[in-house]
This record gives sequence, C-alpha cells and structure tokens, in this order.
Amino acid sequence: MISRSLRRPLAAVSILALLAGCQATPNTELRGTGDLGVVVERATGSLAVVDTSEHRVLERVEGLGDLSHASVKFSRDARYAFVFGRDGGLTRVDLLTGEITHRVMQSGNSIGGAVSQDGSLVAVANYEPGGVKIFDSETLEEVAEIPATYRDEDGREQRSKVVGLVDAPGNRFVYSLFEAGEIHLIDMHGDTPEVTRFTDVGEEPYDALIGPSGRYYVAGLFGEDGLALLDLWHPEAGVQRILPDYGRGEERLPVYKMPHLEGWAMAGNEAWLPAVGRHEVLIADTDDWSLVDRIAVHGQPIFVMRRPDERQVWVNFAHPDNDVVQVIDTERREIVATLEPGEAVLHMEFTPKGEQVWISARDSDRVVVYDTRTLEEVARLDSESPSGIFFTDRAHRIGL
Repeated sequence: MISRSLRRPLAAVSILALLAGCQATPNTELRGTGDLGVVVERATGSLAVVDTSEHRVLERVEGLGDLSHASVKFSRDARYAFVFGRDGGLTRVDLLTGEITHRVMQSGNSIGGAVSQDGSLVAVANYEPGGVKIFDSETLEEVAEIPATYRDEDGREQRSKVVGLVDAPGNRFVYSLFEAGEIHLIDMHGDTPEVTRFTDVGEEPYDALIGPSGRYYVAGLFGEDGLALLDLWHPEAGVQRILPDYGRGEERLPVYKMPHLEGWAMAGNEAWLPAVGRHEVLIADTDDWSLVDRIAVHGQPIFVMRRPDERQVWVNFAHPDNDVVQVIDTERREIVATLEPGEAVLHMEFTPKGEQVWISARDSDRVVVYDTRTLEEVARLDSESPSGIFFTDRAHRIGL
C-alpha cells in the first residue's frame, strides 16, 4: 500500500506528465476554435486564418488552387475548414495547425458546397460536369455523385450547372439547376441518395438561400423578375413563385455581377433581398411573401446582410460602385451610413454577436473592421486580394 505521504508527489508527477503529453506542437497555440475565422486570398490561392478578437492573422495556408470564387464551410466541431475552389478542388484545412489534411480535385469547375446537419457529409456544387458530389467529411472519400441532368427543347439529355447548394434539416441538401430551371432535393438519411425534382420553377435560377430555421429554400431568378420558394415542411406542395414582376414597367440595368442571396437579411417577419439589375433592396413579408417596400441604394446590391440582432442591414455593391458599403436601419428603413472601406469590396462578415463587421477590399489589399454601433473603423489587416470572409460560428447555422 502507498502511504499518504507519497500520494501527493506521485499525483503531481502524473499531472505534469499528462500536461507534457498534451502540449501543443511548436507551431500551434493552445486555443479554442470559436474565435477563429478565415479570409480567402484569391490572388495567391491562400487562406488566412484569423483571430476575430485580436484582429490578427495566425497562419497562412497555401496551395489551395484557384480561389477566384471560393467559399468555405466548417466541420461540426469548428476545427476544420472545407474550402471549395473554382477549379474543382475540395480541401480540408486544420485551423489549429494551419495544415491541409486532405485535398481532392473532384471536378473541372465548382461553385461552393455544404456540410450535412450531422456533420458527416460534404456536398459540392459543380458547373463542370454539372451535378453534385458528396464526400465523407473525415476522409474526403466520395460517397455519391448525382448528375444534374435534364431534357432540352429537343428532348436531348443535358447537364446543368448547379447553383445555390445548401444544407437542410434531416441530412438533406437542396440546390438549383441554372439551365434547367429546376430545384432538386437530396435526402441522405438512408444508405443511398433519394432525389426529388421540382421542374419549371422559373427561368435561370442563379443563386439561392435557406432561412435560418431551415424551412424555406428561396432561389433567385436571373431570367425573370421574382423568386422561387420551396417549403421544406411541405415539399409535396411544390414550388411557389414569390415577388413576381417586382420590376414590371422598369428598364433593367446591365448586370455586372450576380447578387448573392446567401447573406439575405431576416429582420422580424421581413426578408431583405437584393434586386437583380436594379439599385434597390427589396423587403418582403415572410407570412405571405408579398413585396412590402423597396429601398433605393447606392448601386446594384450584391450582399444584403443583417447584423445578428436584426437592427441593421449592411449592403455592398457591384462594379463600378463597389468601393462603398451602406448601412440601413431596419426599424426606420433608412440608410444611416455610407462607408468607404476600400476599392472592390467583395464580402462582409459579422462577428457572432454582431458587435463588429469585417469587410474585404480586394483592390486595396486589406480587410477593414468596423464597430457596428459607432460605425467607426477599429482595425485594419493587410491581405493580398481578399475576397470571402468566413467565421467559425457558421458551423452551427443552417445554410452557412
């Protein structure tokens, strides 16, 4: 039997040994992932891992290929970033070590992806060849391929570009087919994918979003005014057209960059959306999806994003008005600030509770951080051609 006098030294030695075994590698600080994020540096094919409280770059991960339209999703534990490159590359990056753990070239041209509700699957939307591929999130081994096929006017089978891919509750994925004018729903709950097709949803769906609750999937239509809505609680009801003819009688302006619906703003029972080819933000009543108001803005809106408390909506714009960001008070429906973060503003990202917003200015090679209460600049980070900014709280939000 070990005497009481010997127990404390042995316990101390054991704890020290345990701590020594748990020490981080020389290149890794012991930290949580909830305060981290990434900035896509498109010109260099790299990813800057950032600390959102300290406003600094922790690591730069290189060798990620063509990031000209890259997007990022996060694993369930928020440790890994899945990077979807335009060249078809899918890469898993460890945010704590700054290392690439897995990388596959899964298509010729891709446009984003999603992580399933349980975190086990990663789906990628492909332009070439048109379709969706699904991978195991731990190994990036391919689990399924679903071609985006449709029949053209002559009855010939074609493959469509896939856009607007999002995750939905029940280990489902939803996406739109640009040329086909369809929305597809994939159920991955069982051993094999079950695909439900919704046809004739509208002309040229170009992007889509899913509401914070995961109930409504809304696809924007480039070929016509309006949007297509699928109620995932009642998919048997089919797709409903909403906000039809919101531009009736008006001349549409040339579209220099397609709006993005991913960052749509939900404020109370209202949805705030970018109008295609118009200098307007649209406001819809989410009870009946009727158009209730329009707000004239600086240019053609690209992202219309709400602050997490829903009191503000921040808007950036297409070329040639892309050096400006406007802030709208959602209660008064008025523009309260026009900011100039730099040239070619591409993306905005709020910190999880919304006290700050990070904005990328590609042609100024910087990321600018603003206090959302005072609207004053609080930090500036050097970054080579930054585009998308993504924080790890997205790991626990539907559709992001």
